[in-house]
Amino acid sequence: MLKEYKTVREVAGPLMLVEQVEGVKYDELVEIELANGETRRGKVLEVNGDKALVQLFEGSTGINIYDARVRFLGKSIELPVSMDILGRVFDGFGRPRDNGPRIIPEKRLDINGNPINPTARDYPSEFIQTGISAIDGLNTLVRGQKLPLFSGSGLPHSQLAAQIARQARVLGGEESRFAIVFAAIGITFEEADFFISDFTRTGAIDRSVLFMNLANDPAIERIATPRMALTAAEYLAYEKDMHVLVILTDITNYCEALREISAARKEVPGRRGYPGYLYTDLSTIYERAGRIKGKKGSITQIPILTMPEDDKTHPIPDLTGYITEGQIILNRDLFRKGINPPIDVLPSLSRLKDKGIGAGKTREDHADTMNQLYAAYARGKEAKELAAILGEAALSDVDKLFAKFADEFEKRYVSQGEYENRSIIDTLTIGWELLTILPKAELKRIRDEYIDKYLPEKGDA
Repeated sequence: MLKEYKTVREVAGPLMLVEQVEGVKYDELVEIELANGETRRGKVLEVNGDKALVQLFEGSTGINIYDARVRFLGKSIELPVSMDILGRVFDGFGRPRDNGPRIIPEKRLDINGNPINPTARDYPSEFIQTGISAIDGLNTLVRGQKLPLFSGSGLPHSQLAAQIARQARVLGGEESRFAIVFAAIGITFEEADFFISDFTRTGAIDRSVLFMNLANDPAIERIATPRMALTAAEYLAYEKDMHVLVILTDITNYCEALREISAARKEVPGRRGYPGYLYTDLSTIYERAGRIKGKKGSITQIPILTMPEDDKTHPIPDLTGYITEGQIILNRDLFRKGINPPIDVLPSLSRLKDKGIGAGKTREDHADTMNQLYAAYARGKEAKELAAILGEAALSDVDKLFAKFADEFEKRYVSQGEYENRSIIDTLTIGWELLTILPKAELKRIRDEYIDKYLPEKGDA
C-alpha cells in the first residue's frame, strides 16, 4: 500500500520539496496528483532526513502545494523491453511516438543499468564497416569501442549519423545479428522528421530502435533519453546476442540539461557553469559500451557532440576525450571547400584501430597503407602551407607531388556521396590509386611485398 503525502512545502521551477517522508530512496519515481485529477511524474533527486527533493518531469505550472498529493512508487524509471522494440520510434521516456501499440514487455529494466565488472570486460577487436572511407580506412571503428564524433554548429553531423546508421555492419556473416539504437537528444522537430523519414525510406528502421527527445521536451527527459537507449542496447546485446551500434546525438544538449537542473538545485558550478560531477555523469553513459566475456553480443557507441564555438578545450569535448577511445573531428574549412563528410583525419584518432584491422579482419595491407596515407597527407598539408607563405616556386618537385596528393586525397578519399557505401576493399583500392601520385621511393611505410602486390601501374590508377 503506497502512502500519500500532502506535505509539499515548496515548488521552485522544476523542483518540489516534500517533507515528513519515510523510506524514500534516491532516483525513486514519484507521482503527483493535482486537485483536478491530473497526474504528473517526477523522480527523487535528493533525500535529507525526512525531506525529499523531487525533480518534476512535466514542469510545475498549476501545482497548488496545499492540495497536491504525492506518492513515492518505490522503483526508479524502467524501460519495458522485448524484441518488438526493433523497428519502433519512442520518446525520451520510452513511450511510443510512432502511433504504434505499446510494447508488451518481456521484462522491465532499470534505465540506470548495472555496472560492468572491469575484469569481465572483453577487449574490442572486430572491425565494423561504416562504408565511410575516412573512418574505415584511417580511424577504424572496432566492435565494443566508444568513438565520439566532434562536430560544430551547422556542420553535417546529422547526415553523417544517418549515413553511419544506414550503412554500418559487421563482416563475417553476422549481419542478421546487427542492430542500431539511435537516440536523438534535444533536437528540433525538423531534425527528428529527417531521421525518422530517412530510416523509414531506406529500410534501416527494420533493424533499429529510435528514441526521439525534442528541444521543447522537459530537461529531465533529456537526462533519461541516452539511458533509455543504452538500456535497450544492453537488452539486445547481452540477452539476445546481437551486435548493437548506439548513436547518441547531441551530447551537448544532454550536458546543457544537466547544467540547467544543477542550477535549479543551487549547486556550486564548475567550469563554464557545468556541474562538478559532469565527468562522472558522462562516464555513466560512455562506459556502458563494450563486450563482456561469455556474451556473444556487444555494444559499440558513437556519441555525437557539437563543440561550442568549435572549441576542443570546452568541458564537454574535453571530458569526453578523456573517457572515450579516440575522436572523429569534423572541420569547418573542409566543409567550406565542399568536402563532405568534412572529416579532418589528422587530429582524428581511433585508439583501438590497430586491433580491428589486418589479415582475416580487413586486409593484410591495411595497417601499412593507413600509415602511409596519413603521413603523405600530413606532408602534403605542410607543403601547401609553405607554398602559401613562400610561393609555389619554393617547393621541390617532390613537395609539389605531395601537395597534389593532399588535394586529391580530400576530393577522392575523404569526400564521398551521402548515399555512397564503400566496402573496405573499395576504400583500400582508392588509397592505393592515390599513392600512385607519389614516387615509389617515397612509400617508405609500406612493405615491398605489399607494394608489388597492390600498387597499380600509373596508367591503371
